[in-house]
Amino acid sequence: MNSIETTSDLLKPTTRLKRRYRVERWFKRLGLTAIALSLSFVAFLFFTIFSDGYTAFKQSYIELEVHFAAEEFSQEKLANADYPGLVKHAMRTMFPEVTSREGKKFLYSLISPAAAYTLQNMVEADPKMIGTTQKVWVLADDDVDMLMKGKIDRSLGEGNRRVRDIQLAWIDRLESENRLETRFNKTFFTTGDSREPELAGILGAVKGSFFTLLITLSLSFPIGVAAAVYLEEFAPENKWTDLIEININNLAAVPSIIFGLLGLAIFINFWGLPRSTPMVGGLVLTLMTLPTIIIAGRASLKSVPPSIREAALGVGASKMQTVTHHVLPLAMPGMLTGTIIGMAQALGETAPLLMIGMVAFIVDVPGGITDPSAVLPVQIYLWADSPERGFTEKTAAAIMILLTFLIAMNSLAVFLRKKFEIKW
Repeated sequence: MNSIETTSDLLKPTTRLKRRYRVERWFKRLGLTAIALSLSFVAFLFFTIFSDGYTAFKQSYIELEVHFAAEEFSQEKLANADYPGLVKHAMRTMFPEVTSREGKKFLYSLISPAAAYTLQNMVEADPKMIGTTQKVWVLADDDVDMLMKGKIDRSLGEGNRRVRDIQLAWIDRLESENRLETRFNKTFFTTGDSREPELAGILGAVKGSFFTLLITLSLSFPIGVAAAVYLEEFAPENKWTDLIEININNLAAVPSIIFGLLGLAIFINFWGLPRSTPMVGGLVLTLMTLPTIIIAGRASLKSVPPSIREAALGVGASKMQTVTHHVLPLAMPGMLTGTIIGMAQALGETAPLLMIGMVAFIVDVPGGITDPSAVLPVQIYLWADSPERGFTEKTAAAIMILLTFLIAMNSLAVFLRKKFEIKW
């Protein structure tokens, strides 16, 4: 009887065991709290970016009745016509009561400088409109656009906002006459950078990023795969190989701005390559992403079981045939995953590209790898440093597009890993 009671007492949880269970529960709760806080911070970040940036996908337009007077044009050189004068005349026609010089200045400022180029493009596309009166929708100024989007508080005093009271009255009149409306901002996706917020677009930065990543991928992938295969499959085990492996691992942790300084010293100052071009940017990012690709490639090669190599060698395959026909195809999904992650890292880099001059203000959309251009992260940096309120929403919208590309690239890496992953 006593032995049964003793055994029963031994099976009862001790005070120390209860305390351990309690600590474990608290640890789980702490972990869940940390995850919840992390997700809430990420959600707040995305919400802030979206709330600031979604308005950049809309743009305000004003309808003008423009009279293309024949005496203003020369049939030989249509580009020499006074298109800004046509815009001003149309504005004075809509508001004939504005006669003072200061009033006209405020009136003309409702229209974007791009309106003149809109008229020029229309005339050059169809010269038959000379001598006629046409209704034309032109871009509104960025201050008008910000007011229409609710970014400027009407209730503030005139001295505390960029839109004057008389301009508010004109804007309200245009709205009541259905001459002022917001539309999808296709300009944001079809133009390069500009000093005027309503004219600034991301096409130049997107093409610059594309050309830069194209150079990076063309160089880093074959070089990285070849280096990984040699180090893992063919290199002898000695102190020189160990030294190379240590340096590759150390290069993966080097700050990216160091690669920018290296590119500035070698590619620009020594080789004389042009500044601010995707070619130089791609070379710099190739140096930066090579360690990542080599490390990922070696890890993929290590994951292939030795039995694959032994079986291939056993049936008479050479070392090269074993690697190229059997080992490398099985390791390629992991190598592609590492490459995509490296490319996503390169897409978001700014510091090394600043060092090689890609921070310059460039209006033209690049047509090749040797044309001056910006990239998305640098474009975001430039817009974030601009004082105009219109560039704030452009910055957030560009961040949204950059995050979309990054999420897509990382999702592709996860998809490839899941699809082609082989568990031995």
